[in-house]
Amino acid sequence: MIELAENRYGKSRVRLMKVTRHPHGNDLREWNVQVLLKGDFREAHVEGDNSKLLPTDTMKNTVYSIARSSSATTMEEYARELIDFMLGHNPQVNSAAVTIESALWKRLSFEGKPHPDTFMRGSNEVQTTLVERAQGGDFTICSGLDHLVLLKTAQSGFAGYIKDSLTTLKETNDRLLGTAVRAQWCYNTQALDYDAVRKRIRETMLATFAAHDSKSVQQTLYAMAQAVLEAAPQIDEIELTMPNKHCLLVDLSPFGQDNPNEIFVPTDEPHGTIEARVRRRPSA
Repeated sequence: MIELAENRYGKSRVRLMKVTRHPHGNDLREWNVQVLLKGDFREAHVEGDNSKLLPTDTMKNTVYSIARSSSATTMEEYARELIDFMLGHNPQVNSAAVTIESALWKRLSFEGKPHPDTFMRGSNEVQTTLVERAQGGDFTICSGLDHLVLLKTAQSGFAGYIKDSLTTLKETNDRLLGTAVRAQWCYNTQALDYDAVRKRIRETMLATFAAHDSKSVQQTLYAMAQAVLEAAPQIDEIELTMPNKHCLLVDLSPFGQDNPNEIFVPTDEPHGTIEARVRRRPSA
């Protein structure tokens, strides 16, 4: 016997740029939206009966329509509005999930004054959120960031590790530490200022990375996560992925030159992958 198991469908990579106009200037947001619906769609898969299917093109149009009517200023709030609309208009749907990535646009400043309507694209870093709700259920909201590229040129080393017949890596107490952080956390409450909490989490990670005397990427990752949990009571755990983007010291001896830890070649592949989920210890 063959039967359909769990399934879902939706629209991905719906690009949305919204300009909110004010007398004093404009706000700009660029979001990449994904909508996924779960429900009893057996007939569509097995019998070719599409009577329960909302076209994914309609989902795309809904993304833009809700954005026009929405007063939300955060991804999380907008995603909740979008899900409420989808579930309210589609009783055949059991649950909906909305994933959003937000690009970084920075307002230009001239002579110390923010320009009202001109922006510059920042780095490849994206802010993320995943919001889900079942019919009649509560929201779950998990946010984060990705491609946060960081580099330390001091206070980083790696020594005391296992060495065997295949080990060629040399111990060092002075190396470059580069990474591209991916972080995700879930909120334990919904009555909050999402942007303010996100900003506090991000700034805490940056400050900890900068100040930490790193003995390994693992140690720095844990220090960053610990600092975030101490600074943000609105979350109970955080998952971090921090690839070790190697910068290799160049051998200049064939040219009769020394290299006092100054000339490197940055590499992307292969790279180490370090990840961990850090949480508050449950009460006894």
